[in-house]
Amino acid sequence: MDLFDRIEPDETVVAPLADRMRPRNLAEMVGQTHLLAEGKLLWSAIRKDQVPSLLFWGPPGTGKTTLAQIIAHESKARFVTLSAVLSGVPELRKAIEEAREHRRLHGRRTILFVDEIHRWSKAQQDALLPHVERGVVTLIGATTENPSFAVNAALLSRARVFRLGALGLEEVVALLARALGDSERGLGKSGIEMDAAALGEVAKSADGDARRALDQLDTLVKHAVERGMRALSTADVRELSGSRTLLHDKSGEAHYNVVSAFIKSLRGSDPDAALYWMLRMLEAGEDPRFVLRRMIIFASEDVGNADPQALCVAIAADASFARLGMPEGMHPLAQACTYLASAPKSNASYMAANEAQADVREHGPLQVPMKLRNAATSHMKAWGYGEGYRYPHSEGGVAAGETYLPEELLGKHYYRPTEHGQEAAIAERLRKVREK
Repeated sequence: MDLFDRIEPDETVVAPLADRMRPRNLAEMVGQTHLLAEGKLLWSAIRKDQVPSLLFWGPPGTGKTTLAQIIAHESKARFVTLSAVLSGVPELRKAIEEAREHRRLHGRRTILFVDEIHRWSKAQQDALLPHVERGVVTLIGATTENPSFAVNAALLSRARVFRLGALGLEEVVALLARALGDSERGLGKSGIEMDAAALGEVAKSADGDARRALDQLDTLVKHAVERGMRALSTADVRELSGSRTLLHDKSGEAHYNVVSAFIKSLRGSDPDAALYWMLRMLEAGEDPRFVLRRMIIFASEDVGNADPQALCVAIAADASFARLGMPEGMHPLAQACTYLASAPKSNASYMAANEAQADVREHGPLQVPMKLRNAATSHMKAWGYGEGYRYPHSEGGVAAGETYLPEELLGKHYYRPTEHGQEAAIAERLRKVREK
């Protein structure tokens, strides 16, 4: 049976709206014009049935599976689907054997679609690699994760990556309007009417996810029919939709992107942006303790001695949150966030540690100068331990001209304080010490 043959009426009734309204060909696709506009590389490959191994990367509901199905519909190849969540190496081996047999007996190539390919382990991806290399199958993988992290480098090098973006608001509205008016596959028979503003309200809550938008529309229309309504207004949509769920996968790229924006806003001394990104994380369900750990690190790494109090503020916020929890714990979080963003910045201590660590690793365990060794016993004193050590407190606080590094590293200055905040005073004091 063809992939897009008509399904039975009873199945149509129970199938989710997003599945019923799934585009059947390129003409019905909405969005992704950077890939699918006439003349574009992917468009041409599909039209010419010359699709290479592909990886579709993008957030949920952007058309990854749909595109794979369209390729199957328009391609002369066999089409086999595996879910990385439900399938493992045994299922893969079976699919490969069948593909090899079809190529041998019928001369037909096989397109293997692996949904959520990032869920496969390295070993599972390795099991697929030789069959892609030999052309036993043409791979089409779908992933919501950055392929650079989620897909083996060897497999990645043998597949062309196409990135699918979240659908725009107008594109989602167009999909919703199509579904609402379609009496065959959509909701046209419900008789429910919605104006552009109401459809836009549904689209806004979907964050560019077509599946989420269509599922929400389906739910709204069912509620409206149950209540005997004939139309849904913007106010109705807001009332029935409930709170909005933010996209923030704590183990995926969205997580790292938002965290990166938060840290860069702190570093850039923008308390408004820092607060926004922090609240984005927290509203999406991020663990506040993770945010607090990031702020403690930031206080030392990026503020440092330009404002030594910053580390105290971050640690105090962490301790306060441990006692308060949410929602009151939001107050010390916000205070620490705005303080760190507004504080003068210096990474001099962080850079100094990196340079010192590099010398430790390069030179190994250099000998401690005899004058700096502790003469814990009379024998050690007789051997010269501690001989020549000058006690700074006996010389006004600084032993002028004294050195403390191993001989091989004399003259090195790892810590170079900036002129920012309180570090300027530190810099001036060190200049005077080093000039003595």
